[in-house]
Amino acid sequence: MNAADENLVIELSIAELREVAAYAVACAEPVLAIFERDCPDDPRARAVLDAVRQFAAGGKRTKAIRATAFDAHRAARAAQEIGLDAAAEAARAAGHAGGAAYLHPLAKATQGGHILMSAAHAARAFELDAGDTPDVGGGYLEKATDLANPIVVQVLTRYPKAPSGRGRVGDLWRELDASLRGLSTGVDR
Repeated sequence: MNAADENLVIELSIAELREVAAYAVACAEPVLAIFERDCPDDPRARAVLDAVRQFAAGGKRTKAIRATAFDAHRAARAAQEIGLDAAAEAARAAGHAGGAAYLHPLAKATQGGHILMSAAHAARAFELDAGDTPDVGGGYLEKATDLANPIVVQVLTRYPKAPSGRGRVGDLWRELDASLRGLSTGVDR
């Protein structure tokens, strides 16, 4: 794909956007327990998941989603600063679920992150919580693959493949991206 292709507009309905948002919440939700265990007095990660869940269920896409997503990312930075790496990744997963509600219909590889980064950060949170064990993250990606319904897969395949970079989370993103694209072509996972 060249630079001109990245200016192409992707077809994206509000119903599809709700499915993507629901998927992102489902991917981030399992690691909320890690964040709340390590940061029990911080409601920011849960708040964004609640806001996105309302949108996915038919509510309006409000400024509250965007605001709570930014708050979850601030919670991630706060957890990171005190050495709570798994909790930080869990909060990032929640923050990215908020970003899923704002997936843009532009043919840019980075837009796929709105679909998959909640799962990639959740996988990384599980890895870190298990003593930085990569097999744990890979196992979670299998669950995230199973959570993706055909609409989520169809939407993802309209976008370019995940870009390079972003360290371990980027690796997890690309692995999940490839797995879901394999579903769309009938390739075994």
